[in-house]
Amino acid sequence: MLNFELYNPTNLIFGKGQIEKLSTLVPQGAKILLAYGGGSIFKNGIHEQVINNLKGFDIVEFGGIEPNPHIETLMKAVAIIKEQNIDFILAVGGGSVIDGVKFISAAVHFDGNPMDILQKRLLIKDLSKVVPFGTVLTLPATGSEMNSGAVVTIEATQEKLAFGGSALFPKFSICDPTVIESLPKRQLQNGVVDAYTHVLEQYLTYPHEGYLQDRIAESILQTLIQVGPEVVEKPTDYALASNFMWSCTMALNGLIQKGVPTDWATHMIGHELTALYGIDHARSLAIIGPNLYRVMFETKKEKLAQYGKRIFNLTGSEDEIANEAIYKTVEFFHTMGMQTKLSECTEDYAKTADFIVNRFEERGWKAMGEKQNITLDKVKAIVEMSY
Repeated sequence: MLNFELYNPTNLIFGKGQIEKLSTLVPQGAKILLAYGGGSIFKNGIHEQVINNLKGFDIVEFGGIEPNPHIETLMKAVAIIKEQNIDFILAVGGGSVIDGVKFISAAVHFDGNPMDILQKRLLIKDLSKVVPFGTVLTLPATGSEMNSGAVVTIEATQEKLAFGGSALFPKFSICDPTVIESLPKRQLQNGVVDAYTHVLEQYLTYPHEGYLQDRIAESILQTLIQVGPEVVEKPTDYALASNFMWSCTMALNGLIQKGVPTDWATHMIGHELTALYGIDHARSLAIIGPNLYRVMFETKKEKLAQYGKRIFNLTGSEDEIANEAIYKTVEFFHTMGMQTKLSECTEDYAKTADFIVNRFEERGWKAMGEKQNITLDKVKAIVEMSY
């Protein structure tokens, strides 16, 4: 097992009715920026619950944070915080709102051009330089409620870039599984596949001595396979909803990546599809992931075979099991309503591979993956296979 440090200070408050604890979690006397997305929290009653449980606090509202939040929008919130001396942010939403709030938190007191946070992939570590924030999760998927990473889009250049740092953990996150009852089927499907792929990025590398990490990762995958198709159809079933939400959090709260190699190339390529074509994040992962496994088959086949045996109970030779495991993954994605070809999502795909390779080259991203062997020619092959 590799050396590691595990730091996660987020206070996670999980279960029915936990939003009632909100007033005890926000610092007393804080002036709050209440940040949210397109307004669904008004329809499902969550906005009313938040306001009712924050009586006595000075609240300034900021709505309109997009799916795949744009820096252009987030900088408007930064200006409001500075103008009104706001000292706490409450993100009420899914991963996009929470990611956006992480950027806002980092940008308010940033010394320099906040664009550098994204373009230079900076790590924000100084707690004295960020605005503290908490979250009320409304859409399970990204795990952003219990980690310190985020992804933000630069609309002007059609880029979707990641950043993070130890100062960007939420102070608290309220996770009530009943919030999924009003979510559209597509968002639930996306959430399952997003979490599933998060686990694969930390699991499908090469055999190592992180036995416990493998078993935890496999348990999350098995749980998502078990509850995913059902929770989409029966979101009011609390057993399904709670296991779905907790799986999404566990998939990316930092635990299963400790002491083991990780990949993340699927995400790096998938982000480009979202930035270019507006493809849902989870759906970009469903397009890229299986083809990355095919192109990188020789270096991943031992772990693919383990995955096939333990998750899908496959038998046969190592190569047969590894290949069938990729097929079974695609089959699961289809069950969850995903398209797994780029041509199913856009007609303008012919030059996508060249564009992404050129963009990676300009950024200096010449190799990625757990062995740094996903070179630009491999990236091109992966994207072209995804057409």
